[in-house]
Amino acid sequence: MFFPFDFFFTLRLRTQATALVLAACASGAWAIPTFDEVRADFKPSDTLILSREGEVLQRLRTDATVRRGQWVPLADVSPALRQALVLSEDKRFFEHSGVDWRAASAAAWGNLWNQRTRGASTITMQLAGLLDGDWRQGPGGRTVVQKVGQTVAAQVLDRRWRKDQILEAYLNLVPFRSELVGIDALSRTLFGKAAHGLDDREAAVAAALVRAPNARPVLVAQRACGVLRDMQHRPSTPASPAAPAVRVDCDALDLFTTAALQRRAFDASEGVAPHFARYLLRQRDKDSAVPERVATTLRAPLQRFAMQSLQQHLRELRGRHVEDGAVLVLDNATGAVLAWVGSSGQLSQASEVDGVLAVRQPGSTLKPFLYAQAIAERRLTAASLVEDSPAQITTAGGLYIPQNYDRQFKGWVSVRTALAASLNVPAVRTLVMVTPDAFHRQLGAMGLPLRESGDYFGYSLALGSPEVPLLHLTNAYRTLANGGRASPVAVTLANGGRQGSVAPADAKPRFTPAIDPRAAFIVGDILSDGNARARTFGTDSVLATRFWTAVKTGTSKDMRDNWAVGWSERYTVGVWVGNASGAAMHEVSGTSGAAPIWAAVMGFLHAREPSRAPKAPGGLVRVAVRFGPGQPPSAGVLQPLEAARDEWFVPGTQQSLFAIDSIASEPYSTSASGQKVFKNAASTPTAPPAGASARITAPASGTVIALDPDIPPMRQRLQFTATGNAVQWRLDGKTLGRGPRVAWMPWPGRHVVQITDAQGKVLDEVRLEVRGAGVVAAPPRAGAH
Repeated sequence: MFFPFDFFFTLRLRTQATALVLAACASGAWAIPTFDEVRADFKPSDTLILSREGEVLQRLRTDATVRRGQWVPLADVSPALRQALVLSEDKRFFEHSGVDWRAASAAAWGNLWNQRTRGASTITMQLAGLLDGDWRQGPGGRTVVQKVGQTVAAQVLDRRWRKDQILEAYLNLVPFRSELVGIDALSRTLFGKAAHGLDDREAAVAAALVRAPNARPVLVAQRACGVLRDMQHRPSTPASPAAPAVRVDCDALDLFTTAALQRRAFDASEGVAPHFARYLLRQRDKDSAVPERVATTLRAPLQRFAMQSLQQHLRELRGRHVEDGAVLVLDNATGAVLAWVGSSGQLSQASEVDGVLAVRQPGSTLKPFLYAQAIAERRLTAASLVEDSPAQITTAGGLYIPQNYDRQFKGWVSVRTALAASLNVPAVRTLVMVTPDAFHRQLGAMGLPLRESGDYFGYSLALGSPEVPLLHLTNAYRTLANGGRASPVAVTLANGGRQGSVAPADAKPRFTPAIDPRAAFIVGDILSDGNARARTFGTDSVLATRFWTAVKTGTSKDMRDNWAVGWSERYTVGVWVGNASGAAMHEVSGTSGAAPIWAAVMGFLHAREPSRAPKAPGGLVRVAVRFGPGQPPSAGVLQPLEAARDEWFVPGTQQSLFAIDSIASEPYSTSASGQKVFKNAASTPTAPPAGASARITAPASGTVIALDPDIPPMRQRLQFTATGNAVQWRLDGKTLGRGPRVAWMPWPGRHVVQITDAQGKVLDEVRLEVRGAGVVAAPPRAGAH
């Protein structure tokens, strides 16, 4: 037979082109990565937050484009799933060398005769397509070049990888349904369990989804039924005898498959530290890749106990309109966060709000920093006497009238008692000495920067009117625990990788001096004194631990926030209880709200670990002090203001006797700039000398009184004082009382206050105005129109 020259030339060109295509395919196939490279490049859609023990505390989704779980080793995949996948996709997987030529021949023969046959694509060939996008099937199927390249790549894979590695990579990379990629995401989403727990029925459904990921549930169930039949009729081997035939209930499997495909149990976040996980990932460098695992400073048992204690106590407070809380535990030496509970979880209607970072009013928990500053500046000592009595402090907006928590006044008390018993009026008077601006700067040095200036808050700064987060407040208390030295908190371990600007916990912390260590020690000694605390909290308070601790509670206005923050030898614990909405709680105090949780966490920390009192820093002086007599009781016997004791002093401020020589007729003088220490015996106010005219000493004429809407009107009594004993008081022309001091429950309006003698002659007169919303005015006097 004769062939023209053009025929041979064309055939030669085609042969050369085919060779070039095969060469190109082969070169691409030989570029297949190793198993270790594929494993290293695997990026789950979630980040695992690990405790310092290596336990998974939280799984947080960080890639919203795909739902991919963690890489699952083949040994952690159930045998049922491995069997179902091989029976469904590649029955001769362990026999062929990457390409099942027998199946390929059958498929080619079927195509020739237009017969429907099973595809010849093996698990190895499918994996090659998953590893290299060039071999993936497009909407119109694979081209000849893709098929050739995939075939070559599969043989290269089978030669370079072990069979178990091929099966493991395939199970972790194969798309199952919708956004679900990999067996971990599939098993946790559709079946709510790990891959090692899948049974025969679940494994059949999973294998069926490989062939038809987005098919309707009824079609998936039909294919799963066939897979399940194959599994239960598998041939016997010497190592594994044939299983007895079991009838497959395809109708039940249909219902099961439909229900499973509707599940979305793989939540975006799962674990016991969701708020901490989100905070941690926000600290990383913006340009850095999202880590797969992060080794943190959290202690897994402590984290779970703190969460359980918070939830249990809030359940006990059910009915008092409180549903939220937060717990933070810090290591004193390193600043490591050991527990971070940002919410009460299911008990809260705002569980996404992180109570550790939310800014709230700290109440009396700022008082230790105030007294520490006053002691450091030598304005006060722990034994200095301050007056706890009704105070009227003139401000630009009117009179500021602080009240104590129990609406009672203790008279003259020492600074130790005033702080430990959390008395409000002495704290405000101390702030007058220190000044709001100076205290504002001190708070900033302690790690509590405030948004507004000290003048913005005024004297209410002493009672915790600004807003601070539990994280900063607890770390500020840790500053006191470290002798006045401040350092940032740490959230990761060095071997777990540095996260942004947050230093690892096992790195040496950088301390900066924030306050005099001697003042910090004295404040800690006061907050650990159960006897000094007894004036307000009693001797059997929940704050009294069997080991050494220093603690302070706080409550904000209208009981919206409740706090307990304190430290032991090794740990600082902060607790907040309230409502994320800002709503007020009902009859929840410092000892009934946050303190029980604080005590429980401290007890857990020191169940097998002692806590000893700190050693006094150098330079402190310890002196035996006694206190002068107070007001004579009905029996006429003078009693000392407080019991004698040993007290700590900054050198140069020590003395052995603290007493008062007189009780000022005015309730408070705003000109005080130093400690009030007097050495004479106490005496009662005396009448003015003969011929002197009586006068009103408080309030001053023109005073504007602003009523607090959060304090019941019956509790807001204004004290009127005057010189002289035989005076009578009149308010707006109506008799109010007699004597040098009377109390009046104010109501809105402008009023005239007068004192008269026995004959009704007006001796002095002042005018004042009362402002306040929500206070009902007194009824009009008889005859008024």
